[in-house]
Amino acid sequence: MVIPFMHSQRLELLAPAKTLEYGIEAINHGADAVYIGGPAFGARSAAGNSVADIEALARHAHRFGAQVFVACNTLLYDHELEGASRMAHQIYEAGADALIVQDLGLLRCDLPPIALHASTQIDNRTPEKVKFLEEVGFSQVVLARELSLEQIRAICATTSVQIECFIHGALCVSYSGQCNISYARTGRSANRGECAQLCRLPCTLQKPGGEVLVADKHLLSLKDMDQSDNLEALIDAGVRSFKIEGRLKDLGYVKNVTAWYRQQLDAIMARRPELARASAGRCTHAFTPNPKKSFNRGSTDYFLHDRHADIGSPDSPKSLGEPLGQVKRVTRSGIELGNGITVNNGDGVAFFNPRGELVGARVNEVSGGELRFNEPVRGLKAGSLLYRNHDQAFSRLLEKKSSERRIDLDLHLSVTPDTLSLRVTDEQGFCVTCEAAGQFAAADNPERAQQQVRDQLAKLGSTIFVARAVEIEWDLPRFVPAGLLNGLRREAAERLDAARIAGWKRPARRVALKEAVYPAKRLNYLGNALNQAAVAFFQEHGVGRVAPAFEAGQEQGEAVLMITKHCIRYSQNLCHKQHPEIKPEPLELKMGKDTFRLRFDCVRCEMQVLGSLKR
Repeated sequence: MVIPFMHSQRLELLAPAKTLEYGIEAINHGADAVYIGGPAFGARSAAGNSVADIEALARHAHRFGAQVFVACNTLLYDHELEGASRMAHQIYEAGADALIVQDLGLLRCDLPPIALHASTQIDNRTPEKVKFLEEVGFSQVVLARELSLEQIRAICATTSVQIECFIHGALCVSYSGQCNISYARTGRSANRGECAQLCRLPCTLQKPGGEVLVADKHLLSLKDMDQSDNLEALIDAGVRSFKIEGRLKDLGYVKNVTAWYRQQLDAIMARRPELARASAGRCTHAFTPNPKKSFNRGSTDYFLHDRHADIGSPDSPKSLGEPLGQVKRVTRSGIELGNGITVNNGDGVAFFNPRGELVGARVNEVSGGELRFNEPVRGLKAGSLLYRNHDQAFSRLLEKKSSERRIDLDLHLSVTPDTLSLRVTDEQGFCVTCEAAGQFAAADNPERAQQQVRDQLAKLGSTIFVARAVEIEWDLPRFVPAGLLNGLRREAAERLDAARIAGWKRPARRVALKEAVYPAKRLNYLGNALNQAAVAFFQEHGVGRVAPAFEAGQEQGEAVLMITKHCIRYSQNLCHKQHPEIKPEPLELKMGKDTFRLRFDCVRCEMQVLGSLKR
């Protein structure tokens, strides 16, 4: 069912940018917006960028009517607030369109009039929370990844802010912003961009007495999200920004996955004229996008259609790639596959050996349907399921220029005996006119003269434009030198490009309501108030008691280190709601030398991982 809402009908594809180069390629491959880390305070500490690079990226993005969002989505100590405020002013002056925020203490600091986006790290799961964020000045909210389609629809129905949802990439097992296990065990805070990714490590599920139920499996590691089949359902629920995870992924991933979702959204919009793109230009890709050929741990739509068992990646946290099929026969020097899939020299393949370990190998030679390796691969046998986690030919395509993005242009040339006037108008209505003088005699060959003028004006190959229509207005066909037409066309394209950049209007900051009331009266350490500005912000909006964030180091004894929608009882067929005959028993996770108690909230269908802060 499509519900009525007040949101824009413009669909925004939002791609990750590790660097300036990645951001430019994301836009060239179809992104309507990119998100990038600034010089500091981003949730990926290894992906910071200079103000100069952000300025260059914004200039390129604005040529296409695309946007640049800068992540400042970490918790801040008191002494860092001034630096974060100063950075916000710098990236605003550089042309950034929005600031992605986790620490609500920033809202009490001196900020430029930049649009604010609420990071998923704020833990945005309910209509009440999103409505509050709208009221205090956020114009876009990134929802928690764990929400169902019904929950997303309910949130969209109660707010006018633009709703952003993750559609692809790695999944954190804990609700974002509610994970403290990395800080508790290593001192590296996920809320400050330094997650140690303990959830990807092997662990053992056991009873408190030590009885082992599952040994050495990646029980907290999840598959990667892929919502390719659910885009239209998300659109109908009210989502308008579609986010690809991956600020630490490689450039091939950014190109491939961005191009894939560009094509998927374009196909939907071709069927539904009421929907529109959020930026200008059409992409021509020099490859066939396929997300299975980029880093992935297998795919899941997570909880979008409620709970199901197959969301975990317990055997390995590494990339599986695309399934190639079963091994038909093992030879002395390699293997044979039985399904006719093309495999090339240099491809990387992987399989699970009898011990359940993921083993990789590089194809050295393909001959007569046989894949040969440099050395014997232990554990590979007939019937083994083989994956390709590196496609050499595909990777080489992505190493080259792999996309062009062009904006439609209408050209109108007016010719008199002594003047040329070229008016160019692009698909968004930007328009410039250029003129030249000369002596333009009647053409000896009218048809040829007309065709030559059209051909010269349409030669826009070195620009970001492509000719959609060329019109010539004259009393009679006249001879116009090609060099003069070329110069006029180049001048018009350059001036139009500059006009598009100069004419870009950044979204304005939403006006905040002082009387907005936070939807909770008390906050414990999970409220993430790490500085006095955050404490004052919450108190200003009706919270009576605000405890310091976990990173303040004041929690004593056992604490909730993770809150997850993923439930180990459910994934191991131990859920008493699914199997009433099973008596619920206490469970623990042992990870290395550390043991964590598990607590199950069966009313909310959530699991908590408990442990203490290692001093």
